[in-house]
Amino acid sequence: MKNSRFTSFFAGFFSLAAIVMATPAALSQDIAPKIEYQLDVGLPYQSEEVIAGSEYAKTQCLVDLYRPIGVKDFPTVVYYHGGGLRNGKRAIPSELKNRGWAVVGVGYRLHPKVQHPVYIEDAAAALAWTFKNIASHGGDPTKIFVTGISAGGYLTSMVGLDKSYLAKHDIDADHIAALIPVTGQMITHQTVRVEQGIEPSRYRPTIDRFGPLYHVRKDAPPTYCITGGWGTDMLMRAEENLYFVSMMKLVGHTQIEHVVIEGADHARCGKECWPHVIGFVEKTLADLKKP
Repeated sequence: MKNSRFTSFFAGFFSLAAIVMATPAALSQDIAPKIEYQLDVGLPYQSEEVIAGSEYAKTQCLVDLYRPIGVKDFPTVVYYHGGGLRNGKRAIPSELKNRGWAVVGVGYRLHPKVQHPVYIEDAAAALAWTFKNIASHGGDPTKIFVTGISAGGYLTSMVGLDKSYLAKHDIDADHIAALIPVTGQMITHQTVRVEQGIEPSRYRPTIDRFGPLYHVRKDAPPTYCITGGWGTDMLMRAEENLYFVSMMKLVGHTQIEHVVIEGADHARCGKECWPHVIGFVEKTLADLKKP
């Protein structure tokens, strides 16, 4: 474990078609077919009721959809950005492009303009939008992976473990192909603790229903936790994830792993996580093809 092994409110408002030519990394440049990709920017995912009631939601509750053209039943990776639930913006990580996948970059409302559980509710609404819409673009809704870095890792875990958020959209969280939280908090997020009046929020940990650890269950989707180094990643994040993984195994979850990028601090983990994320997605897709 200690090794590094390891619909239409704004639709089209910011719509951008960016067509690029790419070759899947796993295929030879000489024989691989060329794949075109389209980028649709600023697609609203929240309900019309939420958007109509909040100017802030109109600008934040949007996704960017990067998808292959002419590919049938492609997989999709949903990505939540980091920033402590206070900062950051939706993005399509360059490392996830040109692989024959779709990528959904999610924007969500931030502290202090909103408070918990709005962050999680937005994350779940964006994921539900993906489940309900990706097939119309050629994607396979049984191959939806969820990942995110830091606060995005926290949101990844919450929407996958606490089934109530997706259930409000008639989506079963167990239908997620896999959860890949990167250096995410598994206790209650420190921004949520601030909102609860718990101080000093950085150092006084709590685990309530807003912490992934509260929702450990054996029937959760396959989970692949990635963190920086022991004693090096922010606020002992590696140790925190170790406890989470241990508790998941204790309740009977059999498809969970923790990869530690030795010596990596929080920022470095966010930069060096991608080979692990990509490798796990590819391995999972290969396993799905096995009889």
